[in-house]
Amino acid sequence: MAEVGLLPFARIALQVSRAVLPRYRSRFSKPQFTQPQLLAILCLMRYEDWTFREAEVRLSEHRELRQVLDLVSVPDFTTLYRFLQRLDDQTIDRAVGETVRRLRGSLRQKRKRARVAVDATGLAQGAVSTFFVRRMHHHGQKPLPWRHWLKWVVAVDLDQQFVLSQLARRGPWNDCANLPAVVEAASQQTRIGLVLADAEFDSERNHTYIRQRLGAQSVIPAKRGKKTWRVHGVRAEMRRAFPQRLYRRRSLIESLFSSVKRKLSARAPGRSLRTQMRQALLLGLSFNLYRLKHRRLFLRMSTEPSSLLNQWGEWRLLLRLGDNFQFARYSASFQTLISSAAYFPPVSLPFPAHPRPSP
Repeated sequence: MAEVGLLPFARIALQVSRAVLPRYRSRFSKPQFTQPQLLAILCLMRYEDWTFREAEVRLSEHRELRQVLDLVSVPDFTTLYRFLQRLDDQTIDRAVGETVRRLRGSLRQKRKRARVAVDATGLAQGAVSTFFVRRMHHHGQKPLPWRHWLKWVVAVDLDQQFVLSQLARRGPWNDCANLPAVVEAASQQTRIGLVLADAEFDSERNHTYIRQRLGAQSVIPAKRGKKTWRVHGVRAEMRRAFPQRLYRRRSLIESLFSSVKRKLSARAPGRSLRTQMRQALLLGLSFNLYRLKHRRLFLRMSTEPSSLLNQWGEWRLLLRLGDNFQFARYSASFQTLISSAAYFPPVSLPFPAHPRPSP
């Protein structure tokens, strides 16, 4: 991670874990560590891309982190591994639902129908660098043995940029049939008004499910099959008059994938497929926790006048809080944006683009 903030993240992770997990699995459980503590540590591992042994070493070195997690002693790496093996998908789904409830906390946001995008991305099984792969191909004149990868399918709230539902499975695989399950899980978290997906999910069955079952609008390009094939129903409508303006917002889910892989991890480590799937689901949970931690600083640049005024209020808040690093980043972006807007004349900001160094 390029950003420092382990203590706030650990505090939020422990709060969410306590809301979805009991303290102990049974009355015979060893009381040395609680289940919320172990789940918070697993989220920290995904947040910092630690291994099990690295997590044990970091916790033993970081006294403040142990205090935030209420740890009297440091769990062994085998304790964390065994807890990961016992962790089920339903528990992670409940934790994701708790983060969604906190991110959509206001009544106004709850009433608003969400614009959702569904897409999939690949996660590496190990940490082999691309440089090593190229060198092996250069010296051996043949590529490395081909392996499967893990495919992570998510449904994302495009307006607030967080994960609503997710699933993982071994790739390569066509996920057209998985769209109803992912969208159904997302609809249990919030009301959906629009579903965007790429051509991989193109089928009349998916359109019918979204429009009749959820009462939402579906925008999926009808590109599967040959152009000479006769299509009917919603797919024919998409081929005849595709709503390109609505579909443009689907690219925001690619921005979320980029944020996850740059800020958290691009891997789903594990020797077994089940462990890799758990790691992928924990990655989505950790990103939502990261969004909770940076809820006020996740700003999307827009040239709309109302959006500019809202962002001006956020920058004034950063100035009052004394966050020089974030203030320098966002003030420079704001100056560039407000000067390029067609309906605003170029203006000079009442503060420097970069804060003065403290004496």
